[in-house]
Amino acid sequence: MKTRGDERWQQYPSYLNIVVPRVLRLLDKLSQRITFFIVGQDAEFPRNWRVLSSIAEAGHEIGNHSFHHEPWLHLYSRQEIELELVRAEEAIGNATGRHVIGFRGPGFSISPAVGEVLASRGYRYDASTLPTFLGPLARAYYMMTAKLDKEEKRRRARLFGRFRDGLRPLKPYSWQTSEGALVEIPVTTMPMVRTPFHLSYIVWLHSQSPALAKGYFKMAMTLCQASGTAPSFLLHPLDFVGPSEAEEVAFFPGMNVPLHEKLILAEEVISQLADNYRLTTLAEHAANSRTQSAAAANSVRNSTVQTGGLQ
Repeated sequence: MKTRGDERWQQYPSYLNIVVPRVLRLLDKLSQRITFFIVGQDAEFPRNWRVLSSIAEAGHEIGNHSFHHEPWLHLYSRQEIELELVRAEEAIGNATGRHVIGFRGPGFSISPAVGEVLASRGYRYDASTLPTFLGPLARAYYMMTAKLDKEEKRRRARLFGRFRDGLRPLKPYSWQTSEGALVEIPVTTMPMVRTPFHLSYIVWLHSQSPALAKGYFKMAMTLCQASGTAPSFLLHPLDFVGPSEAEEVAFFPGMNVPLHEKLILAEEVISQLADNYRLTTLAEHAANSRTQSAAAANSVRNSTVQTGGLQ
């Protein structure tokens, strides 16, 4: 809401009590453990502590998603980045009792300075890159629909990334910073064409044509397997929210899909991933990819499955 220019964001509406129990029930049914990236601002409110602690109690990994969730993190100074991370770490630790070792930038926002601070603070991986050529198109659509003044548009000038981000690696790799090395785990896009296929895109395609959504996801899986790409697959909270439950964000693509259809689709997609890969948290995915030789071994079939990160 803040990114869109909707002043109601200052009321800090939360859908955690709706989303988290649904996701935990589904993951328990499928016997999967994943990574949840938590926003520090959410974790700072005592009203959210119970639901956030339930994530850790269920055995899932907790990651840092920044404190303010501002997708112009790349504009922050190093001091501002440090404050943003530390404040989030403290709030998340107080709410969940967990120490974070992984980070995802809001809106896939990342910079060399962010990497330096992460490495200096002992983070083991970053998961902020989205290798796609579609970022500028998404930004153009966003700018046409958001209610922003000139200064706000300037701050969002690199929202959703640049065209050249489509040239980034798809597989995990070592990110060397001046403060040490991190494992970078890209959110996997479809090999060759570099179009996103995380759950939000599948939900949106489903709203146009269920057959198209299933065919698109099947093609993504086929290309990942053919290229030896162990996917890092992304889920978003709104993938688990029904149209009448979040009117403030009804503008998001796919929000017209009925809740029961979303939940069936989520179960089908995760089940298909689990049929082809051994799903893990991103921390384990990063550990498996820490060196070039480990990453190469990770992309070779072992029996019938590869390792893929789920978050």
